[in-house]
Amino acid sequence: MLRRAHRCRSKGQRPPMTCKYHAPMPNIENLKKQAKQYLRWHRERYYPVAAKIRAALPQFRHRSDAQVLDANFKLADAQELMARERGFEGWQALKSGAHAMSHEAGHAVSRPILTSTAAQLFVADIKTSCDFYTDKLGFAVDFVYGDPPFYGQVARDHARLALRLVCEPVFLGDIREREGLLSASLTVATADEIKQLFLSYQAAGVPFHQTLKKEPWGARTFVVLDPDGNCILFAGPAD
Repeated sequence: MLRRAHRCRSKGQRPPMTCKYHAPMPNIENLKKQAKQYLRWHRERYYPVAAKIRAALPQFRHRSDAQVLDANFKLADAQELMARERGFEGWQALKSGAHAMSHEAGHAVSRPILTSTAAQLFVADIKTSCDFYTDKLGFAVDFVYGDPPFYGQVARDHARLALRLVCEPVFLGDIREREGLLSASLTVATADEIKQLFLSYQAAGVPFHQTLKKEPWGARTFVVLDPDGNCILFAGPAD
């Protein structure tokens, strides 16, 4: 049974980025202001804006969040982002009310490609969690946001885990351990890798909810228990 998680708003926290369009051709002056807002967010390294830039602008499409935020992003780029999100080739096309982009380009915008996934873990202390995942599990910190921090992300290879600060228990008692409720599932490609990973974590003194075992469905798995009671499954082929 879940309890409602109260949000801990920290200094500098921003609301989610949402845009509602009430007319086919929004006011150009309003769009200019929105473009400048995107430019400010990029300069302030506000990570959610990186995904919007990558989705809309081809030159950023194959870059990570950090690479997008490190790149040179000008007001002209922000204006092009505004135009492409509305189906136009560029800012001038939007201003002149030109026809929407070609079918090929429009198809790319209308059908986003999902490139990654990140489980969101509820934690009591961002720094403590980052230390555990980096020192014990071999992850690296992608980013930490807020002052004091209330959100962050760690990554190892293609696996990403988002860390969300909560001020009260989200789960009732020890239900996650009793029921084996997983917070994230991560996989490796070979049987040797899952064995090697388990042994390396064991040598590092990582706490386990379940040690390495062969499952009836043909996988080999183990479950790590993080400082906040999150159960993280690691899985690979049995043979």
